[in-house]
Amino acid sequence: MKYQVLAGTLSKIEATSKRKEMTNYLVELFKAITPDHIRDVIGLIRGSPYPDYEDFQYGMAEKMVIKSIANATGLTTDQITEKMKEKGDLGKAAEEELATKKQTTLFTKPLDVKYVSETLDKIGRTSGKGSVDVKIKLLAGLLTNATPLEARYIIRTILGQMRLGMADMTIMDALAIAYTDNATNRPIIERAFNISSDLGLIAEKLVKEGIESVKDFKVTIRHPIRMMMAQRSGETEEIFEKLKGTFIAEFKYDGERLQIHKDGETILLFSRRLEEISEQYPDVCEMVRTQINAKKTIIEGEVVAYNIETGELRPFQELMHRRRKYGIKEAMKAIPVNLFLFDLLYLEDKDFTNKNYPLRRKALEKIVTETEQLRLAVQKEIITEDELEEFFELAVEKGCEGIMAKSIQDSIYQAGARGWLWIKYKRDYKSEIADTLDLVVIGAYMGYGARTGYYGSLLMACYDPIENQFKSVCRMGSGFTDEHLETLQKLLKPYQVSDKPPRVLINDSIITTVDAWFKPAIVLEVQAAELTLSPVHTCALDKIRKGSGLAMRFPRFTGRIRDDKTAEQATSQQEIIDLFKGQLKKIE
Repeated sequence: MKYQVLAGTLSKIEATSKRKEMTNYLVELFKAITPDHIRDVIGLIRGSPYPDYEDFQYGMAEKMVIKSIANATGLTTDQITEKMKEKGDLGKAAEEELATKKQTTLFTKPLDVKYVSETLDKIGRTSGKGSVDVKIKLLAGLLTNATPLEARYIIRTILGQMRLGMADMTIMDALAIAYTDNATNRPIIERAFNISSDLGLIAEKLVKEGIESVKDFKVTIRHPIRMMMAQRSGETEEIFEKLKGTFIAEFKYDGERLQIHKDGETILLFSRRLEEISEQYPDVCEMVRTQINAKKTIIEGEVVAYNIETGELRPFQELMHRRRKYGIKEAMKAIPVNLFLFDLLYLEDKDFTNKNYPLRRKALEKIVTETEQLRLAVQKEIITEDELEEFFELAVEKGCEGIMAKSIQDSIYQAGARGWLWIKYKRDYKSEIADTLDLVVIGAYMGYGARTGYYGSLLMACYDPIENQFKSVCRMGSGFTDEHLETLQKLLKPYQVSDKPPRVLINDSIITTVDAWFKPAIVLEVQAAELTLSPVHTCALDKIRKGSGLAMRFPRFTGRIRDDKTAEQATSQQEIIDLFKGQLKKIE
């Protein structure tokens, strides 16, 4: 098939914004090609000869492409750069320059789809010493033999800027019509694509083996499944309505979602965008290798940064320092991670995507050996709105960004879809804190790792002058240097007591976890990301919502010991309530 036929079709598609017209142009194109060309054509339409999860890159910066155009046209790079600025598109700049400057004697070898695809593949795979010159020469060779219109789309393909305004759904519509004469077969093609993420493979199978083979397409290890997505809701009533009563609520961790493929000793990690990022998380790969008791499986989970000295989960932003190509060992040490697993999609040659969520979760539980670093996501069956609110507050208290409400009826894994079987619930019961607070130390937890022998984190309280009580507002384990730990250890020792002080009011669930109690005396300056409702802490208990108090999320010691303040001069409960109400967007 001549590449100019494909370029002509792309030009027609670019010229319209109507999906039906785009589909018709593709149908006409697909009917004109042979089965052996379909995979190359799909790749060239989508801008890459390989599926997205292979993260294929041509590796040519704009300056390299400009040099290739200069080599093919005889113009200077400055002239081409000026034309690009004029057109706002290097593809159109190349098209115009080839149309006006190119000598007819250069048209020696009409391009076909196979040759263009193979040459682009070669450009992407060329690396090492001298690779820049080789890439420029290969692209210049294509442009030398290209028509002006062909040059437009070759350049755009290399730069990843196709500018067609067309989605994969349109391609699937056209495949269904062209090869089955029935647009209603599109969902079959879409389902196969969603569980393989390889539209070229699906198209080739459709053309060569027919729609029945696509209908029977199976989940395959090492081929990532397009991830199921959740709807959003801030209303409990809507969640109960959509999920038809009883459902499962699950902690929504503030990390990076992973789809994990285990094939014997080989572990592959794919991001939400289906990028293969195994090299960035060798520690996660090792956890999966040793703690997932299956030879072949596909599971999903969330990787979250945490404080190794306190066990506290950390914000997503800290995890992003793990996204690097170099210094992985140093990053692993500086930013340790936990892995929370929440779904199973494939196990020992069995597809679990069509099974209901409770069955998938039970199967997952059977193959996981839990440790502190690899665990199952916390979940609970929810029947009432109060249970949902309490579970939500507990999730936020534990460092999560909210909860996922998941259907237990007809709850298949909808690959590649965003539906109401999963609902993300992130209520606005929180407000950012611009200023620091002065809080009282009332308890401590012994540290481990580098903090062995010292207090690893402190239980902090505000003061309620009306009831003359100190009420817990957070557990703080961040911001301490070795010097801080040593100083605080000595400073707190004179105030240590054997039991909870009488004026301290805390939740019963906390009492058994505290390693050391202190008379309210030492005041520390604390910075935090936000205030949030809490089912655990007693600050403002029942003041905002019945059964809930207020807590500081991600508290951090600023390094300042407020020895100029008595415990009773610490930040009051009413000040914290006012901070919360003043910045809260919505209180129900």
